[in-house]
Parts: sequence; C-alpha cells; structure tokens
Amino acid sequence: MASSWISPPTRTELIENLVSGVDRYNPSNVGILEDYLYHQTRTQEYDCLANLAILKLYQFNPDLYNPDVVIHILIKALGASPLPDFNLCISLLDERPVNASLDEDDPLPALLPVLNGLHHLLYRCRFPAFWRAYRSDQLSNLRDNYTVECAGFEESIREIVVRAVKSTFTRIGTDRLSLYLDLESPEDLKAYIDKLRWTMNSDGTVVSIPPNPDNQIEAIVVQESIKLPQLTKVISQAAKP
Repeated sequence: MASSWISPPTRTELIENLVSGVDRYNPSNVGILEDYLYHQTRTQEYDCLANLAILKLYQFNPDLYNPDVVIHILIKALGASPLPDFNLCISLLDERPVNASLDEDDPLPALLPVLNGLHHLLYRCRFPAFWRAYRSDQLSNLRDNYTVECAGFEESIREIVVRAVKSTFTRIGTDRLSLYLDLESPEDLKAYIDKLRWTMNSDGTVVSIPPNPDNQIEAIVVQESIKLPQLTKVISQAAKP
C-alpha cells in the first residue's frame, strides 16, 4: 500500500518525472498538474504526492493560487482517510498570503472549517454524524459545487466505513450499518452487503462479517529462548557489587 501511495499505478510517466524530479518546483508545470488533478476527480484515481506538489507550487508562487483546485485537492484527500493526506495538505496552506488577483471572493476560508470538521468526524469514526453534516442545508454549497464534480466521492467515504467496520466487528445490526453507510433503503443496503460478500441473517437484522486478522481476538504466546551461557553471564553480572 505504501508503494502505491508513493507511486500510484495510474500515474503517467510525465507526471512521474514532474513529481520525482526538480521540475516539481517549476511554476510553468502547474497547469499540467492541475489538469492531472481534474483527471483524478473524473476517474476516481488518486495521487496524493502530485496534489501536494500543486500546493507547494502555490506556496512558493502565490500568484498561481486557485482556490477551486485547493478545495478539490482537500476533497480527494478527505476520501483517503484515515491516511494523513488531509493533514499533509492542510500543512501547506498555513499562512498563505492573500491573492489579490482573484476575480471573485475566495471560497476557501469559508469551506476550510467545514472540510476540517468532516475530516475530524471521519477520523473519529463518527460516521452517522458525518453524513448528517454532509447532507445538511449548510453544506449544500460544498455538495452542489464541489463534491458533485468528484466522481465516486460518497463511495470513497463508504469504503472508509467498510474498512473500519470489518476491522472492528464480526456482527453488526443492519440498522446501525445503514446509518454508517448512509443507505436508508433496505434494497440498497442489501445490494451493498452482497457486493462486499458479507451475509445477512434470515430476518435481515444482523450482518455477519467474515473473519480477518483485525476482527479476530487470538491469544499470542511469546516464548523466549535463553541459552545457558547467556543465563550464566546475566547471573554473574547481577552478582557483582
């Protein structure tokens, strides 16, 4: 997983050369990286290091700053939780100078606390609270203008939920799982469960999750082997005044 994070298999040779070499600091390449970001939003691909390179260029060249690009980068990073991608992006936004050349008001200052709040809820696995906040009227601007442009955003959040659930539970109630996944329709929930190859009991109230290394409690016996010469040396050292 670490290798795919460093160099995603979908990354082209051109982007690889930009991200891995000194050209990532060349401001003339920002357009290529921005186009690559929009390609990610359309195809559900994700390349954190390429997106961080955009933010670093904005940091070094404030006149290049594009708030819509930054917001899309943060949304893509939000869908990568619980990886530290979102916080890495935020760290490159601190003390950002105001770009007076913008034709319209900068939407980032209003959306940044919202995105931070959503990330905090995901990180703490407060999934029902996340969906309530995300579906609220106050976040209609985020949904209508930004996440709608990120293909598979809601599905990426559900994948975060699935990873958390299957590492924690062996059985979970369908009512609880539907809240976690934001799938109110029993038909949609069952279809999603079937896709995961999880099983539901006959009355449709409990979902069983297959065993995996994270959701199984197993006693581990650790045996230490100390050879006699080692033990003699320890005893002799302990006997010294």
